[in-house]
Amino acid sequence: MVDRTLALAMELIARPSVTPDDAGCLDLLIPRLQALGFKTERLRFSEVDNLWAERGTDGPLVVFAGHTDVVPSGPRESWNSDPFVPVIRDGLLYGRGAADMKSSIAAFITAIEDFSSRHPVHSGRIGLLLTSDEEGPAVNGTVKVLDWLKVRGIGIQYCIIGEPTSADVLGDVIKNGRRGSLNARLTIHGIQGHVAYPHLACNPIHAFAPALAELTTTVWDHGNADFMPTGFQVSNIHSGTGAVNVIPGQIELDLNFRFATAITDTALRERVEAILQRHGVKYSIQWKLSGPPYLTARGKLTGAAQAAVKRALDIDAKLSTDGGTSDGRFISPTGAEVIELGPLNASIHKLNEHVRVEDPARLASVYVHLLELLFSEDS
Repeated sequence: MVDRTLALAMELIARPSVTPDDAGCLDLLIPRLQALGFKTERLRFSEVDNLWAERGTDGPLVVFAGHTDVVPSGPRESWNSDPFVPVIRDGLLYGRGAADMKSSIAAFITAIEDFSSRHPVHSGRIGLLLTSDEEGPAVNGTVKVLDWLKVRGIGIQYCIIGEPTSADVLGDVIKNGRRGSLNARLTIHGIQGHVAYPHLACNPIHAFAPALAELTTTVWDHGNADFMPTGFQVSNIHSGTGAVNVIPGQIELDLNFRFATAITDTALRERVEAILQRHGVKYSIQWKLSGPPYLTARGKLTGAAQAAVKRALDIDAKLSTDGGTSDGRFISPTGAEVIELGPLNASIHKLNEHVRVEDPARLASVYVHLLELLFSEDS
């Protein structure tokens, strides 16, 4: 027997919603929400489909947030089954988006259905924010919906994002913050020439090597009680003409900082450029802040989330801020308390992405308990 949360997750996986294509996921979800009395607004910005759904008229607003889009599958022939044909095999549900994050979306819906059945009248409001632009540029998704909400005076008090946060077993990790992400495209300028006449050229690779050594060994900060130290990585390097006898005229690098609240993006930019200048390299650099770090302090939402996991799964969940970025970086600055709580993350973005068949329903039970704890339980 396939439970209804698992069945909904499978229906969502069957829709090949590679960013920014929603591929009909919202068409599947909206009727179920409307049947529960939700007012739904489809918000299309450029090529991105978004959904805002809300039920209730007063009291705190608790929002489930997530994304229907998935990353590309990679070579389909390398999967053990078609990534967009959900398959259950050996107790696991396979398919692109199974963990990131269609099981969570299915759990959102069935949890709201179960909560509404148990508590047809309750204090507070329930909202749902979905986008098809989380895995991509993240320009026409959650950010635009938040702008839309602000114009209408709608403020979120508590937000649960369904990102896959679990490490070893479902519910063992809850994210209450994330590091920021700062990117840079760095170009080191030299002079192209023949390798036999290096005195007539300037090799930018050689010129940059000492600066790169310093960048990779610099301690940017020591972290703090909530975040690990800032990390620096070079993700791409491009140089040369392809000929073995030509000194290149420039080298291009993509740099990334994952940084915490112990340092600012401005300080990181200044320190990087100070290192480059100290080593005397000729350079140009373009910076892009993907998002600042955010942190939800221990309080009502984090406490309720840990209690909900304990009630539903008998697990003591730990709070964490590691991993990549999420749309929480956009929601937290609005003043909302934000957590992320979802399936195991071991297979996300990989070939043969999967979740355990029992986990979507178990996750839904956590969400039900969480709603009950955030709203008055005697309603």
